[in-house]
Amino acid sequence: MRIGLGTMRAVMVAASLATSGCAYNALVTMQEQVASAWAQVESQLQRRNDLIPNLVEVTKGYAQHETQIFTAVADARARMLAAGTRDQQIEAAQGVSSALGRLLALAERYPDLKADRQFARLSDELAGTENRIAVERMRYNDAVREYNTALKRFPTLLYANALGFREEKYFQAAAGAQEVPRVDFGTGGGRPGPPAPAGDGAAAPGGGTAPARP
Repeated sequence: MRIGLGTMRAVMVAASLATSGCAYNALVTMQEQVASAWAQVESQLQRRNDLIPNLVEVTKGYAQHETQIFTAVADARARMLAAGTRDQQIEAAQGVSSALGRLLALAERYPDLKADRQFARLSDELAGTENRIAVERMRYNDAVREYNTALKRFPTLLYANALGFREEKYFQAAAGAQEVPRVDFGTGGGRPGPPAPAGDGAAAPGGGTAPARP
């Protein structure tokens, strides 16, 4: 009597299920670890979202005409708030990172903004939050890697899909924005001084202006 290929597969799956109680429980545990790690990521993403409105308002006080950047930040934050699934949240979070990078880069073009104490404080808080996001993202990705690898092992791969286990998505840093730019608030460069007075005078040693020749 010949045994069909479909029958053989069914037998293999049945045999795997009969001996896979421990493997199933392990998958459930790893799935819960992924969910727990993501909850920590979500907490830091929410903290970052809470910082954005005040940071934007301070920046607008010095760079009101940068409407394209402010719109991009607002849209990215709105998508983050509206994201439902984890995949949507990951995609939205990457968009927020890119938009914030452009916002913080304005400080290098507007010295008065860079010198603003509130902007400095909010930028420091944002940098700290970004560091925590990076740490929690790494932990989440480690949990996802362990879980996804387990799904591909034999005999787990024979029944995992039928039992509702699916691969989880990694949370990668946004392309070109692995890290939100850190604003250098050091005094080394200082703020630019006032322009030299008009006239024929040449710059004198020490930063002054030599008197014009008759």
